[in-house]
Amino acid sequence: MEYTQEVKNMCCVCKGAKHEPAPIPEEGKWVNAKQITDISGFTHGVGWCAPQQGACKLTLNIKDGIIEEALVETIGCSGMTHSAAMAAEILPGKTILEALNTDLVCDAINTAMRELFLQIVYGRSQSAFSDNGLAVGAGLEDLGKGLCSMVGTTYSTKEKGARYLNLTEGYITKLALDDNNEIIGYEFVKLGQMMEAIGKGMSPNDAYAKFTGHYGRFDEAAKYIDPRHE
Repeated sequence: MEYTQEVKNMCCVCKGAKHEPAPIPEEGKWVNAKQITDISGFTHGVGWCAPQQGACKLTLNIKDGIIEEALVETIGCSGMTHSAAMAAEILPGKTILEALNTDLVCDAINTAMRELFLQIVYGRSQSAFSDNGLAVGAGLEDLGKGLCSMVGTTYSTKEKGARYLNLTEGYITKLALDDNNEIIGYEFVKLGQMMEAIGKGMSPNDAYAKFTGHYGRFDEAAKYIDPRHE
């Protein structure tokens, strides 16, 4: 360590304040975090790209400073969705400090990593008060059955009104309208579960029928429309 002559000429004064850093809650215990390996937790965060044309929801499960599990969900441009594939390979095994300073290909994913870093090092995690935190694999519970992201996609114009395209239940195939042409329900297909069933040998037609459902007053509709073509 190099010191200026002015500092060398000073006498030594003992430091009085020797308190620890403020404790943060981590997986059922209070931790005085001093280094990256002190950090554990399970948390989510959202990032956005510079032109604000897309977003990423990032879920991380961190144990002793190491990312053990990552769930990357993006919406926006095709480049962003492909970047998620690279980020899924990059993140696990890195410390959260390494991940913060690694190019995760997409602006939105990088921003999500920054937001999660801030949350986790301040003790804001979903597992702050859970003994031993959440098991690796808990990130999959964020997804619906069939391991599909739950995405809400709707479209509307002043002239023609609203179209529901994708909601929590899945892919919307029909909208139910009443006598006033107001939406009173919809038909949906649970794509993830349908594809799982097909993969296990069920015929596509049977799987489509099994995983098609209705919401709202669907059966009372005066008419039904295809939200993508009508």
